[in-house]
Amino acid sequence: MIVYLRLLGESFSFAMNALRNNKLRTLLSLLGVTIGIFSIIAVLAAVDSLDRKITKDLSSLDKNTIYLFKDSFAPTDVPSWKRDQFPNVKYEEYLYLKGAMSNLDEMAYQIFTKPETLKYESKTMSSINVVPVSYEFIDIQGLEFQEGRFYNESESNAGTQVVVIGDEIAKNFFGGTDPIGKGIRMYGQRFTVIGVLKKQGSAESMGPSNDVSAFIPVNFLRRLYSENNKMLTNVIIVKPVKGVDMDAFKAELTQKLRNFRGLKAGDDDNFFINVFSGLTNFIDGIISQMNMAGWVISIFSLLVGGFGVANIMFVSVKERTNLIGIQKSLGAKNKFILFQFLFEAVILCVIGGIIGMLMVWFLLLVLTKVLEFEFVLGFGNIVLGAGLAAGIGLISGLLPAISASRLDPVEAIRSGI
Repeated sequence: MIVYLRLLGESFSFAMNALRNNKLRTLLSLLGVTIGIFSIIAVLAAVDSLDRKITKDLSSLDKNTIYLFKDSFAPTDVPSWKRDQFPNVKYEEYLYLKGAMSNLDEMAYQIFTKPETLKYESKTMSSINVVPVSYEFIDIQGLEFQEGRFYNESESNAGTQVVVIGDEIAKNFFGGTDPIGKGIRMYGQRFTVIGVLKKQGSAESMGPSNDVSAFIPVNFLRRLYSENNKMLTNVIIVKPVKGVDMDAFKAELTQKLRNFRGLKAGDDDNFFINVFSGLTNFIDGIISQMNMAGWVISIFSLLVGGFGVANIMFVSVKERTNLIGIQKSLGAKNKFILFQFLFEAVILCVIGGIIGMLMVWFLLLVLTKVLEFEFVLGFGNIVLGAGLAAGIGLISGLLPAISASRLDPVEAIRSGI
């Protein structure tokens, strides 16, 4: 065992000396590996950061939560011309289903609408995400409050002009003063602030952040606009009780809505039941495809880097043929020569990989500050990068190392004279 450790140590020492003595060649060899490792780790780190962000954003929702409306989260066989004819879900359908469904935990009614401009005294904020939703939404979404409260059932049903605002809206309008009870204007009318949500951060949110969102009773918007308005999309959010048989629950929901709409036995459904777990599975599929695309693109860079290292190592063997002959004549065994060149190739690639990962880390640091999106270089990707670099060195240095170890000592010395 001690003999092998000594062999490894001496091989490592010879390899490091060779790299130091050929700085330009070493630099050119590093370049290919550095670019290859940079490419693949940058792509994987970006995809992992996106996956982590989406997972965190969606963690507050139960995976069995259902979004019932006229569109589908995932690709569907229903043609677009037919989907365009589907009616919006109605408030009356929400009330009916809420009273008719069994195994129901909560059900809310929401309208997706365009961003609005909010005003407070002389201050204005544009592109605010307005969320018109019924009072049950807080129990489904799990909103956290900095101060105040969400609107109650009577305020929701009456369409009372109250609003719950995000942290950024509160800071821009009210600074350090208490916003509760203050009035802000939107849709040309005054809304009383009754709650402020905890800061979420744009980097922690998929889609519009709650920090720039304003939640209002859905019946206010229903009173202001018709439910059939083309600019609006109505959604019924359904949360079944835990442990329910989802297939049976969806079948019951489908049948009850079909009955309410008067659809006959041969008629197709004119709505979609989007289970939240289906959305997460769809997103996971996209993430996997992005990872695969990153590997396919980056593998070419790794191949170029590997060929570059192999070429440099063959040149190194050629230049040091005389030295190899002298080493063998002094008693160096074939495996010593083999390890020497293998170590040289592996060390070369690992150094290139480390430089590539440092470049990725710096790039992600800059992008995090510029885009306000948290990019993370995970430990798993660091280990993967180092492993790939070592593997490239091992594979690309194997043939040159074998050719060097098999040289005849007499012929090797003679070729250098």
